[in-house]
Amino acid sequence: MKAKSFNEKCYEILRRVPRGKVTTYGELASAIGSPNGARAVGNAMNKNPYAPKVPCHRVVGSDGKLVGFASGVNEKIKMLRKEGVEIVNGKIDLEKYFYSLKN
Repeated sequence: MKAKSFNEKCYEILRRVPRGKVTTYGELASAIGSPNGARAVGNAMNKNPYAPKVPCHRVVGSDGKLVGFASGVNEKIKMLRKEGVEIVNGKIDLEKYFYSLKN
């Protein structure tokens, strides 16, 4: 059985983030076992061949800031708002919308 790549692990875990919630690049990296791999997670999200089944638009910066998105941040904003996520000044309230992957 072939071992999963880092990107495949990212996509598999990200599928758990429900509609209307977000997680962070660091949280996703930590859930994979790569606590310093937030940048690598960003690269994986940029190459996501499974969108929208793997909802990479639900990954945000550690401070709730909307950073990076292959289709552009404005598209990310549209997708998150459609799911009911409030965005104020380019940020998401993580106390309200954060989904922990440490389950």
